[in-house]
Amino acid sequence: MSPMSKTSVETQEQRPASSLGDQARLPGAPCGDQEPDKKLRRSLGSRHLQMIAIGGSIGTGLFVASGGTISQAGPGGALVAYAAVGLMVYLLMQSLGEMAAKIPVAGSFQTFATRFVSPSFGFAIGWNYWFNWAITVAAELVAAGIVMNFWLPGVPGWIWAAVFLALLTGLNALSAKAFGEGEFWLALIKVVTVIAFLIAGVLMIFGVIGQGQSGFGQWTNPDDVFHGGFVSIIAVFMIAGFSFQGTELVGVAAGEAKNPRREVPRAIRTVFWRIMLFYIGAIFIIGTLVPLTDPSLLASGEADVAASPFTMVFERAGIAFAAALMNAVILTAILSAGNSGLYASTRMLYSMALDGKAPKVFGKLNRRGVPMPALLATASVGLFGFLTAIVGQGAAYAWLLNVSGLCGFIVWAGIAISHYRFRRGFLAQGHSVSELPYKAALFPIGPLVAFAVLILVIAGQNYEAVLAGRGMEVLSAYIGIPLFLALWLGHRMVTKSKVVPLKDMDLSSPEDAGLVEVDPR
Repeated sequence: MSPMSKTSVETQEQRPASSLGDQARLPGAPCGDQEPDKKLRRSLGSRHLQMIAIGGSIGTGLFVASGGTISQAGPGGALVAYAAVGLMVYLLMQSLGEMAAKIPVAGSFQTFATRFVSPSFGFAIGWNYWFNWAITVAAELVAAGIVMNFWLPGVPGWIWAAVFLALLTGLNALSAKAFGEGEFWLALIKVVTVIAFLIAGVLMIFGVIGQGQSGFGQWTNPDDVFHGGFVSIIAVFMIAGFSFQGTELVGVAAGEAKNPRREVPRAIRTVFWRIMLFYIGAIFIIGTLVPLTDPSLLASGEADVAASPFTMVFERAGIAFAAALMNAVILTAILSAGNSGLYASTRMLYSMALDGKAPKVFGKLNRRGVPMPALLATASVGLFGFLTAIVGQGAAYAWLLNVSGLCGFIVWAGIAISHYRFRRGFLAQGHSVSELPYKAALFPIGPLVAFAVLILVIAGQNYEAVLAGRGMEVLSAYIGIPLFLALWLGHRMVTKSKVVPLKDMDLSSPEDAGLVEVDPR
């Protein structure tokens, strides 16, 4: 379907009310006293969506923490864990792609959960996702201060946090296109770094450049290749799940893509293989070139740039400024995550306001199509989280991060459930699979397998503390689950909402009602 510069409002009048529902159910509808011409603008192009999806899952988890996973499970164990999680993410992205291509809305996950499961389930999913990324913004502000200490140790970290928060908020306040452009270049730096790392690593393995370790000696001893056995692989499996979080951002960005029914499927098809190449390739290089017992590798799970396995490999390749180079790259990764987090959580809050799940003031747009009240509210939460970290010695902040950590997996599980019901409802209403702009090839196995794996990941977050009976650690690791259930069941008790029947599902999109427009620039 080709993008339209502006759909006539007559389209909305001609459609039956039952297919559109009231305005509150269509993200993108005018809210309250919002002027009708203020709409989300479809200004994100193909390259923006590609980099948003790729960049969202390449960050400190790859650049810093990957060394720790290899020291824990060995190179073979780490590869198995990341490949398994990557397969699950691929199945999940197929599910998301099918729904987002058919119904490209800024609210994405909460809209799908509301329409295809129940309003209460969508309420809980939406607030979980908003909180997840709002707290992630705070985490990136803390990390930015630590990274800047590498160059300017005399400047307090809170100053850098304030500078970067103002920068990211300003970028998001300009327009969706400004966010996409900023994310494109930040993500491109990460992608180029990983490609350079892979090339340098291959050359080192075959002795073309560098000094010291070369060849495949690290893969000859089975005890080292799968260090710690199955238990260690499971432990790394949990860590790998966090590393891939952010891939789903393409579903949120679809609400402002120029041609989502063409670009979303394209992004879904290509991004998985690129991410798997980066992660699997990087772990293979690190596991081949850096001995399992290397002290620096053992320390690389900490926020130490010098201990990054990327830094070690670049140094051994003869790049004298490797630490400074990786510090700059890690800073871009942090800013990229903060930029994406601010965008995703702002659009989620905006969408919930239109659906009546958040105060309606957050559903207002400015002349540039940016939901400024939602943006400022989200930025304020990021600032509050950062202040919690520096004022409270990190104790309260650690709990916030633990709650946030599970939120991402819960939302992923919600995507799998929503897709399973979406496809059934789509067929129940007399449609054919051939009508879908993008089809999840492995349905229904795909969402069912993804859901089962996610339940395993959620249950195993801190299985060691459970087995050891460490109560506070267990509560800290799993507190996100009761909070999600409280939101879900609490909303259900208050609103008396029920599961949406398959034949009553709302399958309309903003284009159907003329509620979005394409940016002509």
